Amino acid sequence: MKRNLFPIVVIFCLLVSFFSCSNKSNKRPRKPVSTINIKPAKQQYTFGNEVTLNVKTKLRDGELKTVKVYYENELLKESDKLEFEIEGVELNQVGNTSFRVDAEKTDGLKNSRTKTLNVLSDIAPKQMSYQVIEKYPHLKTSYTQGLEYYNGVLYEGTGEKEHSKLLKVDIKTGKPLQSFDMEDKYFGEGITILNNKIYQLTYRANKGFVYDLETFAVIDSFTFKSEQGWGLTNDGTNLIMSDGTNVLTWLNPDDFSIVKKVQVANNRGNMNVLNELEYIDGIIYANIYTFNYIVKIDATSGKVLEEINMEGLIDMYHRESDRIDVLNGIAYDAENDRMFVTGKLWPMLFEVKFVEK
Repeated sequence: MKRNLFPIVVIFCLLVSFFSCSNKSNKRPRKPVSTINIKPAKQQYTFGNEVTLNVKTKLRDGELKTVKVYYENELLKESDKLEFEIEGVELNQVGNTSFRVDAEKTDGLKNSRTKTLNVLSDIAPKQMSYQVIEKYPHLKTSYTQGLEYYNGVLYEGTGEKEHSKLLKVDIKTGKPLQSFDMEDKYFGEGITILNNKIYQLTYRANKGFVYDLETFAVIDSFTFKSEQGWGLTNDGTNLIMSDGTNVLTWLNPDDFSIVKKVQVANNRGNMNVLNELEYIDGIIYANIYTFNYIVKIDATSGKVLEEINMEGLIDMYHRESDRIDVLNGIAYDAENDRMFVTGKLWPMLFEVKFVEK
């Protein structure tokens, strides 16, 4: 009889041990869980709208230490209450903007939740067109990615693997005065000139290069965090790059750290695929990839101020056999107030004037 009871006793002990461990694991401290509700609830908001945030935090155990609410990383409110409201929060940035709640318990356990809103510009962009002032020859082999006018000379960065170059061009003849071939593995992108240096991005290598303005010698290189490099310009202090999204990123030209980011939107939505850039007195002009128009952007707010329809610009100036690609390339001659535009593999560079439709 005692022998028959032994297996039963063993099984009973194992079951007690199992349930004991299960109960202990269930008693582990839990993270706080917060929710953010926005009133009024909309699919899209407009710059300047005011909203009310209702913040609730649930606890399974323990006590709440603090709840912090941020709008685009700016602290709005800190509280030790499980539920509260923040009224009259003004949406003062366009694009995909976010609220974040960081909740912490007295035992040190923390948790974060984010709520993202899409904010449109409150400005309807002025619709513009163009006039051709002058025409100049352009190398049909140049897959234009960056364009810059500096001290009376045109500088150009070109793309495509095994064909990417940095060029100094005689604007009247279109012929290169100086040339540098990038390594075959790199796909060249936007360029800009700052402090007697030429900066050039690459497409997917997350790498940029710095050249001596006079010799084109490579004097430095840098990495950037965006997945892709597209357009490049500068505001006299920092570099400004696009990456194929609606985000413009300001970079310190010395250590290439991120200074700030600005999203770009019009009154209909985010302005994506921003490509080649040109900065002029607080305004950024940008090509929109695969579209025949240029947008004029307020560099501080990211609002699109004008949309310039460039349709038909190249139509009369190329042969059917020419392998032309999209509009891309904006350069400004500040001394003579001249604007130049071209495109990838275009046989012409145009001096244009933007005019109201």
